[in-house]
Amino acid sequence: MGHATKIDKRIAFLGAGNMAGALVRGLLASGAVDAQQIWCVDVRPERLDELGKKHGVRVGRSNREAAAWADVVFLATKPQVFDRLLPEVAEGIRSEALAVSIAAGIPIAAIEARLPPGARVVRTMPNTPAIVDAGATAIAAGTHATPDDLALVKRIFDDIGISVVLDEMLLDAVTGLSGSGPAYIFLIIEALADAGVKVGLHRDSAQLLAAQTVLGSAKLLIETGEHPGRLKDMVTSPGGTAIAGLHTLEAGGLRKTLMDAVETATARARQLGEDASKKLGK
Repeated sequence: MGHATKIDKRIAFLGAGNMAGALVRGLLASGAVDAQQIWCVDVRPERLDELGKKHGVRVGRSNREAAAWADVVFLATKPQVFDRLLPEVAEGIRSEALAVSIAAGIPIAAIEARLPPGARVVRTMPNTPAIVDAGATAIAAGTHATPDDLALVKRIFDDIGISVVLDEMLLDAVTGLSGSGPAYIFLIIEALADAGVKVGLHRDSAQLLAAQTVLGSAKLLIETGEHPGRLKDMVTSPGGTAIAGLHTLEAGGLRKTLMDAVETATARARQLGEDASKKLGK
């Protein structure tokens, strides 16, 4: 999916894990940037070798150097090491550069407090399907981030799925829904596959059919824009099989259980964010 205009910025990824790798691949595949516009930093030499060989991007070990070079600095390490990462970024980052966090639970205020005054920060909450270009990402602006900053970050994440711009106060809810949600769906797929085995299907067939059913249902919903209740009604014929199955799901409290799961995960995200803020001394 080529873009009409290229992104004329140098982009550094401090931390080169799965999500950074997905973003690098998405940016290069869309033609938005060239390999020499990307610099990846990681503590694992084998990961840097892999990214350098596969994509031809610059690689290195110094967060400070990469931050000083870049126009856009992705803070992509684990949240637990932000207390070590942010001082290094603060020493290197240029005043006109944009910092983009993909770390779960670290509030914008805690990042801004550790960077030079007036630093432009955007916080994001992506999820793991970004690895296969099917991510769902929420984006929130920091105090000094501009509309152009938000548009740029949205464009980058749209290369690996879909993105929405929200207030930061909603990011814990996003973590509970789409951030943690793939785990709920994998559990559902596993349970459907188990059920298929129970009623006589081979394990491989059952799992493939279950996974494709989830994929196809989601695609149908997104592409038609229909209400999920209406699409459900299209499958349920009078006195048929689907309505019998739905009755069992309602009796088992599936709807309530999923709602509770999102609520519990959201509360946990909030708690982890508070803990992270305390650790960062903000």
